[in-house]
Formats: sequence, C-alpha cells, structure tokens
Amino acid sequence: MNRLREALARHIREKYGVELGVPLERPPKLSMGEAASPVSFELAKRLTRAPRQIAQEIAAEIGAIEGISRIEVAGGGYLNAFFDRATFWEKSGEVEETAIPQGLKPTSLPRSNIGPKGPTSGGMAQLGDKIIVEHTSINPNKAAHIGHVRNAVLGDTMARTLRHVGHNVQVQNYIDNTGVQVADVVIGLLDMEKRTPVSVKMMALEPRFDYLCWDLYARATQFFEEDKERAAKLRGATLKAIEEGRGEEAEVGQVVADAIVGAHLRTMARLGIGYDLLARESEILHLHFWDAAFEKLRNGNVIQYANAGKMAGCWVMPFREDGQAKGITAEAAENAEADEENTQDKIIVRSNGTVTYVGKDIAYQLWKFGLLGKDFNYAKWPNAPEGEEVWATTTQQSAPDAPHFGEPAAEVYNVIDSRQAYPQKVVAAGLRALGHVKEAEHSIHLSYEIVALTPRCAAELGYELSAEDAKKPYVEVSGRKGLGVKADDLIDKLEAATLAEVQQRHPGVRPEEQLTIAHAIAIGALRFFLLKFTRTAVIAFDFKDALSFEGETGPYCQYAVVRIRGIRRKGTEAQTASVVVTKEMAAALLAGAEGDGLWELLLKVNALDYAVDAAIATQEPAFLAKYAFELAQAFNNFYHKHHILSEVDAQKRAFLLALTERVEAQLVRALELMGIAAPEKM
Repeated sequence: MNRLREALARHIREKYGVELGVPLERPPKLSMGEAASPVSFELAKRLTRAPRQIAQEIAAEIGAIEGISRIEVAGGGYLNAFFDRATFWEKSGEVEETAIPQGLKPTSLPRSNIGPKGPTSGGMAQLGDKIIVEHTSINPNKAAHIGHVRNAVLGDTMARTLRHVGHNVQVQNYIDNTGVQVADVVIGLLDMEKRTPVSVKMMALEPRFDYLCWDLYARATQFFEEDKERAAKLRGATLKAIEEGRGEEAEVGQVVADAIVGAHLRTMARLGIGYDLLARESEILHLHFWDAAFEKLRNGNVIQYANAGKMAGCWVMPFREDGQAKGITAEAAENAEADEENTQDKIIVRSNGTVTYVGKDIAYQLWKFGLLGKDFNYAKWPNAPEGEEVWATTTQQSAPDAPHFGEPAAEVYNVIDSRQAYPQKVVAAGLRALGHVKEAEHSIHLSYEIVALTPRCAAELGYELSAEDAKKPYVEVSGRKGLGVKADDLIDKLEAATLAEVQQRHPGVRPEEQLTIAHAIAIGALRFFLLKFTRTAVIAFDFKDALSFEGETGPYCQYAVVRIRGIRRKGTEAQTASVVVTKEMAAALLAGAEGDGLWELLLKVNALDYAVDAAIATQEPAFLAKYAFELAQAFNNFYHKHHILSEVDAQKRAFLLALTERVEAQLVRALELMGIAAPEKM
C-alpha cells in the first residue's frame, strides 16, 4: 500500500506539479481491485478538469509499480489498483504489507493524520519521540472497580500499540494522594471511627484493606450528607493538613494512600498491566511544582484573585467553553461567580489556600512537556507486584540508578473518563494561555464512557433490583454509595467460571495448568469486552456475554489460535510432508474463483498494520478488537471449507498450512497488542 501511495504521489507531483496526500480505501467488491483512490477528484479541483479524464491519464502513464498488476479507472474518476497476488504472497511473508480491510476506510480518519505512510499519531510525535500515556490514576481511597479497569485497559492497549510502531512510550499513573477522596477516608478513620495512627497502620496490613476503605468511604459520604456544614469545615481542615504534610491527618493519609496504591498495582498486575512511574500529587506540592506553576499563571495574567462574590478569596481562571482562557481583568475575576456552570473547575486555588485538582494537573502537564523548569526525585516503589520494577516520585534524594523521567514529551495521552472533559479543557487552556499552543494541541484527552452492569449481571452479583431497574438496559454503579463491581471480585468470578469450564474440558490436565489456562481466558474475555466497544459507548457488562466462546469475544479469538496450534500439532504427529511454497505455486492457487477466498483471507492477515494505524490516528483501540475478531472469523470460515491436513494435493496442503501459520502469527500479535494471551488449550 505504501508503494502504491508513494508512486501516485510522485507521479502527480512530477506530471502536474501538485503536492497531494493520496487517500486509499477498499473497493466494495473484490472484482474492483484491492485498493481505490479518489485522488483524481481533488486534483480536478486544482486543475479545473474532469476527474475521469485525469484518472485515465494517470492510469495510462504511471508505469509499473512493484506489487501492482494493473490500475483501472472506475466510475467518475476512481483509480482502482489490482495487486499482483503472487508477489503479495511472497513479500508479505517477509514484511507485513498493509492491506485495507473491508469496512475500514482511511478517508474516514482525520485527514491531517494521514501522511505518505498512512495514519500516524499526529503531526508532532515522530517515531522514536517520547510519548507519555497516563492511565489508571485511581484515587487511592478504596478498591479499584470495573470503571477503573476500562481506563487501565484502554491506556495499556494504547501504550502497547504506540510502542509497536516504534514510539518511546512512558506509562505514568497519577496518584492523587493529597486529594479530597483521601481526606474523606482519613476523616472516616480518625473522626468517625476514632482510630489512632498506629491502629490504622495495623489495619493497612490487612490483605483487603482497600475493601475496608471502600465501605468506609461510602459511610463517610453519608456522614457528609447528614451534617454538611460540619463536614465542609472538617474536610477543609483535613485537606489542608494533608497538603502541608503535618499532623496525624497527613500521617494517616500517607498510610492509606500507599497501602491502597499497592493494592491497585496488584489488581492491575492480574490484568497484565504495569507502569513506569507513579507520579504522586504530594511531590507536586512538596517539591514546589505547584509554586512554580502558580507563578507562571499569575505572572502571565492567566489567573486572578477574586475579591468579591461566591469565589471571593479564590484564584480563578475565567474560561470559555471553546477551550480558550479569557483575558483576565480584575472586574472579570470579581464577577466570575456569575457563570456558575463548572465553577469548581475554574477555581485554581480555593479560598482556604488548598489547590484544586485542576491546578495541580496544570503543573503536572507543564512538567510532562518539560515546561516547568523543575524535575521530581525518584525512588523504586517498595511494594511493587512480584517481578515488576515500578518507580515513584519522592521528596527524598533520587536513587542513583533512577531513569530520566523528566525528558520532555512530544505528546501526552491523558486517559480519563468523559465526565472530566471540562477540567481537561481547562488544563489545555492554561497551557495555551501561557503561550504553549503546540503542547496544548498535543495534550490528548483519551476519554471514555462509564461501565455499567446488565440487570442480569447485577443480580448475579447480589444486588437487589427494583422492578423498574430490572427492565433497564443497564444499571449504573456508584463508588460514593458503595455500589459497584470491585475489580478483584470481577476477576475472581471470571476465573472461577472459566476454571470450571477448563476442568470439564480437560480433566487430565495438571491443576496448575488448568489455573493458567483459566486465567488467560478470563483476562482475555474481560479485556476484549472492554475494548470492542468504541470509547463513546456506555458498556453494560455481562458475564455470560463476555465469556462466550461464540461471537465477538476474546475467547472466540483465542480459540482460533488454539485451533491453529492443534492443526500444527496433528500435522507434526502425522508427519505431513513439508513442501516449499513457491511464488508460481501461490499464483496458481490464488487465481480464479476458488483462489478469491484464499486471497481474501491473505488480505485480512496482512491488514493488522492498517488496524494499528487506524487505532492510533483515531485514538480508538476498538479497531484492534474488530481486526482480531474478523481475522478469527475469516479463519474459522476457511477452516470449515478446507480440509487442511487431509488435502490430497501436497502443494495445496503446504500452501494451506503456510497460510494458516500466517493467520496465527498475526492473530497472536493482535491479541498481544490488546494484552491478551493465547493459551495452548481451551
């Protein structure tokens, strides 16, 4: 595809003196070729000529293109290219050539993201440039839930995909250890339960301390509802003590946050998710990152002190919904309370002197792009999951072997749910108002919608549903109310269900191997289920749907790999003769009506790179899930049509086996990008 795109662009430049990007798409029918370009229509606008006439000139004069057998003109001016099937077979065995899968069109992607070599992650980040992917970022006040898992799976998959194409990716997990949610748990422990710091330290050693805090946080929320005035004063005082690092509140806050971060890391490790750096909010304050950012914002006239109104005593950043920070005047600041929508997101420093999440996030984002003039200190996280090395920011002196995390990023992905869209706009507006327009444009909010439960799933988890809730398409959950699916409970239930199935299918397999297989299937089912929906879709999770071996599921894709490995194993046992597939042999087998089916599968095999590029250009990992499912589906159709091992023609049998192995290689690669293992048995 790249050779075709480059040849067309070069010919247009040389013949017409016009520099154009060349879009390519898949024709609706195989009889119309493997790639089509509407470039003649754009060229017709520039030359004020008929597009079909231009297309005819190009087709007649462009000359030979390696791997392309011919170019024809279709419709009003489309250029349809037909691949040389034998050459494609030969070359795709050496280098994975991108083919366009049916239903995926580059023309539907942002045009600015499609260059000579197809979609990229944007105009700023080049291969090898540093890209930061910040994901998970759970408030360290309770156990992780299914919504957090969607965040982590999306972020981890984007990081894997960006690394796959050659980017230098650094995965960060922002730890809000000085925020309101931690303060609420501290209040629950010290003021509601009257615990001492020593007793809290003992509690934190419990294996399910994050579960205890889950329940406590829900009770604290109820406490705040019952006495709002007292709760507000108590929360403000506790938050200030934690931010300043003083007293029992700060001591307990650190114990709570550190213990729960450890629990979160263990939970995510079960999903195959790890991190390079835990960036803790406490260091943003104690290493004076916020002070440096505050000076920049104040001196740049981006924020102003409000002297009157509801926000009196606050530092505010007036902000327009179009993503621009307004010009600041004293009058604008004093009257900022007139616009009450999203008010809390515009407040950068509260009247009691504590810094809002948005304020600290602006400082963090400036650091990511190397714009703050400061760097963290780093130490290894002491309670990392077994076999993993995780670094964290610290106020202590940096470890001598600490990686250089402070190198500026070319692009930053912040994986945060769609409810945080407005605060993310405020952060970008802060960068833009400081003159960092390029960095603001490359601050990517990778947003996603909530994860709910089907009524059936909620009932299976023991929730009592009203008759009205039972009729809804999904049931929403709430961490504040203590309603939701804890991530570890979800994984446990999935593993138990898959283990029962594995034990039934493979009773003679060793118990340890049964557990390994069950874990791979369970995690594959969960990750695939969360990835197959576009980010803008609300997901209604259901155990039965996710674990099905049929349909668009992780186990369906995994089983295709297991089936292929079974074919290879049986072929080895039967000592199937090995025949080298030559280019001439491939040409004969890929020709004609019967060859069209094999050709379609080969095109699908080699479409992974396109799916990867599409996922990056649109920040949509669902492209990968779609590709994996369609390849598995295409292989299963191929498997039922062709009796591979019993094929009497030795040459055809060798070709079918070789094609099968190519399917396996690409399907395994696609699953790996989604963090899904391919077990040997299912």
